[in-house]
Amino acid sequence: MPRIDFYLLDSDGEEARLDTACRLVEKAWKQGLRSYLRADTTAEAQALDTRLWTFRKLSFVPHRLQQSGRDAPVLIGTTAVTDDTHPLLVNLGRALPEDFERYQRIVEIVDPDTERREASRVRYKIYRDRGYTPGTIKLK
Repeated sequence: MPRIDFYLLDSDGEEARLDTACRLVEKAWKQGLRSYLRADTTAEAQALDTRLWTFRKLSFVPHRLQQSGRDAPVLIGTTAVTDDTHPLLVNLGRALPEDFERYQRIVEIVDPDTERREASRVRYKIYRDRGYTPGTIKLK
C-alpha cells in the first residue's frame, strides 16, 4: 500500500510547482530512490526535463524523458511506467494515475491555482475512498 502525501504550496504558478518537484526528486535521488515525474502534457514533461538542469546552480540529477527509451534514476513522462524500478511517483498531473497502487510512495504537488487545487481535492477523495490515508504537508 503506497504512502501518499499532498504537498501544499503557498506560491502560485508553474515555477513553484516545477521547482518543488525538482527538489523532491533530487532529494530522493541522493537517498538512492528512483523517481517518476508524471506530467499532464508533453510540453510540461519537457519543461521538467529542462528545469532539472537549471533549478539549482551546480545541481545534477540524472534524468531522461520516458520516450527516450533509456533508463535513468529519474524518469519524466505522461503515461504509466511499465516496470517497478521507480518506486516514487511525483504527480504533477490533474488526474489520478491509473497505476498508482504499484508505487511505494506518491507525492501530489498542489499549488493555489483554482483548477489544480480542485483536481487535487478529487484525487484526495478517491484515495481516501479506496482506503488510503493521504497526508498533507504545507510548504512555504
